[in-house]
Amino acid sequence: MKPYKTLSERAVIEYVEKKSRFIAAVSPVTSEDEARAFIAGVRKQHYDARHNVWAYVLRDGAKRYSDDGEPQGTAGIPVLSVLEQNGLENSVCVVTRYFGGILLGAGGLVRAYTHTASLGVAAGGIAEVLPCSVCTVTVAYPLYSIVQTLLRDFNAATDNAAFSESVTLTARLLPKSVEPFKAALADATGGKAAFALTGEGEITVRRDAE
Repeated sequence: MKPYKTLSERAVIEYVEKKSRFIAAVSPVTSEDEARAFIAGVRKQHYDARHNVWAYVLRDGAKRYSDDGEPQGTAGIPVLSVLEQNGLENSVCVVTRYFGGILLGAGGLVRAYTHTASLGVAAGGIAEVLPCSVCTVTVAYPLYSIVQTLLRDFNAATDNAAFSESVTLTARLLPKSVEPFKAALADATGGKAAFALTGEGEITVRRDAE
């Protein structure tokens, strides 16, 4: 897979400009249906708002936006531009506006929607989705917590743990971390852990965590 950037998590942030309340809601998504479901959820929550402007960008190249009643070009395109300028894919942003009684003008609307969307992206955080190695680690119960700590130390994503006579954890590691992790695992468990590579996948890593 080709690495790409997306939002780390859902987030909501509010900004006030000349008594108008602008609320940005952002989320990572994996499909157009998921993006539209998120938009519908925000619209339902803010059914009484004057505008619910939205935009999303997907990995398959789909890009959509709506001014939702604002003057053409003053809302949806600025929100979409914030996603694109941050290099985001599989991401959606909805900016809700509660009109405060003071007209902002076309330029003021562009600035307000751009700023609110930018605050939303900052709140959600940016992550990279990278190719990874999928592995299993099998250990006796007394070593379970040691392996958990080690996986966290290597920023691995643990998918599941199967408990029987021993514990088998399935995890995802960055390829560059595989050999160092194996060495650390052998050292921490006295060579009593079984490690196996089982395939390839993807892992999401926050940029500010690198």
